[in-house]
Amino acid sequence: MAVVFDRYGRAVYSVALRILKDTGHAEDVMQEIFFQVWRNSDSFVQGRGSLGAWLVVVARNRSIDLLRRRKPTDSVEDVVLTSPCNLASEVEHNAMIEKVQKVLKDLPEEQQRSMELAFFEGLSHSEIAEKTGDPLGTVKTRIRLALITLRKAFSA
Repeated sequence: MAVVFDRYGRAVYSVALRILKDTGHAEDVMQEIFFQVWRNSDSFVQGRGSLGAWLVVVARNRSIDLLRRRKPTDSVEDVVLTSPCNLASEVEHNAMIEKVQKVLKDLPEEQQRSMELAFFEGLSHSEIAEKTGDPLGTVKTRIRLALITLRKAFSA
């Protein structure tokens, strides 16, 4: 549930906030939606679309319902939902990150460590060799093998 919240919480909150224009109500809607997912995960039908898109639609509908209850004279048709980000590309990006994390997790420990130092800490090959005490050629080979494994995973 924490992973779902971390991945989609921002989008759900953003949609609710855009419609309601009230942080407290937007937080309430977001909380209500994630409690629904927690209590009744069967409410999401996997074959009908992605979880992210479903959550955004639920957030929109719940927000509009709350808006109707709050201000019954305001027209719901006047609510325009714009998004600064492309939800489809964000979902695709998250899926790619998950895949990279899984592949990295399955790498041998030495390759994992070298990749983390190179890509997440920004160290050069020689800095990694100095930090780990491994020969420079070994560091380069580990990173190269890890990149080959990643490339194979994404081309499959």
